[in-house]
Amino acid sequence: MKWISGVTEIADDIAAVASIDVVPRILDNVCRLTGMGYAVVARVTRERWVACAVADHINFGLPVGGELSVETTLCSEIRDHHQSVLISHVAEDAQYANHPTPAMYGLQSYIAVPIFCQGQFFGTLCAIDPAPAPLAERNAQETFELFAQLIGAQLDACRQLASSEAALTDERAGSVLREQFIAVLGHDLRNPLAAVEGGVRLLRKDPTGPRSGWILGEMEASTTRMAGLISDVMDFARARLGGGFNVDLSLDSEVGPALLDVVSELRTAHPDRVIEADITVPGAIPADRQRLAQLLSNLVANALTHGAKDGPVAVKAAIHDATFELSVSNQGLPIPSGTLARLFQPFERASATPTQQGLGLGLYIASEIARAHEATLTATSSPEETRFTLRMPIHS
Repeated sequence: MKWISGVTEIADDIAAVASIDVVPRILDNVCRLTGMGYAVVARVTRERWVACAVADHINFGLPVGGELSVETTLCSEIRDHHQSVLISHVAEDAQYANHPTPAMYGLQSYIAVPIFCQGQFFGTLCAIDPAPAPLAERNAQETFELFAQLIGAQLDACRQLASSEAALTDERAGSVLREQFIAVLGHDLRNPLAAVEGGVRLLRKDPTGPRSGWILGEMEASTTRMAGLISDVMDFARARLGGGFNVDLSLDSEVGPALLDVVSELRTAHPDRVIEADITVPGAIPADRQRLAQLLSNLVANALTHGAKDGPVAVKAAIHDATFELSVSNQGLPIPSGTLARLFQPFERASATPTQQGLGLGLYIASEIARAHEATLTATSSPEETRFTLRMPIHS
């Protein structure tokens, strides 16, 4: 729950006050005690005065969620000096007889005391009426202040509960993520490590035998595989723990060539697959070409792994209406809608297709690179094709 000024935050404050069962009873008792017709718990910030709970017996007309211009209220003054204000009869009060606020709202009696939440000013508990009220005779200020303290204590409890629930949710999510991370990483590293160990044993037995070259090639492929996994893990840790990727968004005229290099490398690595490329990036754009190349590599690798083996992978890059667009599409079975909704979460692909190699971090890392560029990365899937599209506005 957020507790600062703003549209969403004010709505949360109203909900927090509404969750306190005793507030309606407090407001009714306030009206009975003072004989005043309108009582309210108000959220007061420097910009807004909003009614969070109301008892209206005089048709004042301001419901829950209703607002007054904060500059026209006495609550704005209470926000600054944190003192209670009590006026039994405006016309006879030396300080407030000529004050613009009572005249504006037609008030003759007024009382408001500050409410504090976690030591910070939250708002006021107020009562108003167009007729005078003997507030001093009825010890109204002391009672109001006790009620305000009770409301503030309940708001404190709500805030602490919300924080505890949020922390518990985060911890549960983190625990699941850690378990996935350890399980998938352990599984994926075990295979190439076992291959290297097996190769070492064979070479020890026959270091110059006819198969030694082939064994060394397999070992090299396994170490390359492990290096790729470690690189993904480092990127994952950087994104999760470091708040995202650092990217250089200065103008770069080599983005197009960098993307073409990625396609060339993947064609060499997969000579049996067709990778079509239509990449036109004229001039310089504000992008980190190394990170965009990594994003493209991850998307194409995903398409090669999960797309139809006899269908092409198509890569397109161009600038349309001051937006850089990069897409990768492939043929094959469509991605189920449930999986599609979670596709950019870490380990999702690995859990969806456990027989495939890989940590399932490629799409997650691609989405984080897009976010670092203030771009969007979306996925669509149909029986005709699966397409990933990056759209990045080019700011002048």
